[in-house]
Amino acid sequence: MPLQAFVNTFAGNPLDRASDHRNDPDWLAAQLADPRALGVALWNGRPLIEDAAPEDAVPGETNAGGDVQIAYLQASMVRQLAGSDERLLFLGLWKNTPVFACDLEDAADPSLGALAGMGRFEELRAVALRLPPPEAAICATAKGLFEWRRRHRFCAACGQASDVADGGWKRVCPSCRTEHFPRTDPVVIMLPVFQDRCLLGRQAAWPPGMFSALAGFLEPGESIEEACAREIREEAGLTADSVRYHSTQPWPYPSSLMIGLIAEVTDDQAAPDQTELEAVRWFTREEAEAVLRGRYEGVFAPPPLAIAHQLLAAWVAGF
Repeated sequence: MPLQAFVNTFAGNPLDRASDHRNDPDWLAAQLADPRALGVALWNGRPLIEDAAPEDAVPGETNAGGDVQIAYLQASMVRQLAGSDERLLFLGLWKNTPVFACDLEDAADPSLGALAGMGRFEELRAVALRLPPPEAAICATAKGLFEWRRRHRFCAACGQASDVADGGWKRVCPSCRTEHFPRTDPVVIMLPVFQDRCLLGRQAAWPPGMFSALAGFLEPGESIEEACAREIREEAGLTADSVRYHSTQPWPYPSSLMIGLIAEVTDDQAAPDQTELEAVRWFTREEAEAVLRGRYEGVFAPPPLAIAHQLLAAWVAGF
């Protein structure tokens, strides 16, 4: 059940994470041994998918709205593919059905070997809008957890290799017993607005013509509103005097939470900092709508997958 009006791509995971049970090894073992248990395979961050077949909607009614779906495997196969707890993750429960994931890093594509005929691996960012939204969220959760585990295999306190615990949601150092939990990096992403115009910027590394919302990481000791105002000032030389919350988006590249905002600024004298942004540009609502629709010559917005697109669309609609 959505908790807010705006649910972005990668949000809306339908699984019960069962966080109050996953610290029990016996309970986890029973879930993995359940003959109904399902598995999701990822290879180098790419989920195993297949063409959508409505009659095969597993788990539940998650295939509505997409032409592809997760190619679910039996959990016993996922356990065998994982080989160890290091590459196995308990994702949660679909009603009473356990769902696990495995992390495959082999050089060779497993869909051409052990998983031949069971689906194909595709880049999550490229296929996310073709998946049913709940399944895109499931894949993003698995990708984000595996990325964290891959980057945090050693204890930050003493340097020893750490062990997986709580079904993959925690790491514990066997030497100093320090516990490590998944990291999420908050990012403010905002649309500066002055009167009836909004500001978009572009980075030099982006494809020619692409403009987007401004963004930056939240710093320690900083509120969301303060981070928003700082980034607008640093990147575009503008002063924000009010900030409105729009929505958030889990972004598993590798482990960010995008916090979408609309910021009112005090004037329109914007100037790019030439470090983060090479150009900034004001757009009326009519122009912004044309940008979203791909009808503004020389300028285009990020795809609907991105919260930047949704921020712009919300402002055009009068949010």
